[in-house]
Amino acid sequence: MIGASHTIRIARPSTDLAAAERFYCEGLGLDVLFRGVGDPEAGTHDLLMVGPRDARWHLELTVGTRETVLPSPTPEDLLVIYLDAPVSRAMVDRAVAHGGTVVAAHNPYWDHGGVTIADPDGYRVVLTERCWGLNKPLSDRTRSGDDT
Repeated sequence: MIGASHTIRIARPSTDLAAAERFYCEGLGLDVLFRGVGDPEAGTHDLLMVGPRDARWHLELTVGTRETVLPSPTPEDLLVIYLDAPVSRAMVDRAVAHGGTVVAAHNPYWDHGGVTIADPDGYRVVLTERCWGLNKPLSDRTRSGDDT
């Protein structure tokens, strides 16, 4: 069974790990958790893992050393970060200065109280002022009368 103590890794291809690192680390403030150099003979990939220190999730970004898989993001491939505070202009400006591009959300829901920023590979990060507490199944919320 998958539980709350398990770690989540979101793996994506990238065309430029240095640009991705600038965006995610200098632009959004994530930490470099691991960096590796692939071996073309073995077919392993160059990789970069970024995320918040001490969290149970991270992004793994890879570039093939023998075969290249190009990023193929869609407007609904979203990494949503719940800030539980207003999205500051300084945070958005810093992300843009480090390779991000502000884009309109495909789903206008995310434009209310949030900003959607495409990373250097075109994947979208939503910074939202909303909060998200502990996950509760819908059946639990319905029984308790909690519809959030």
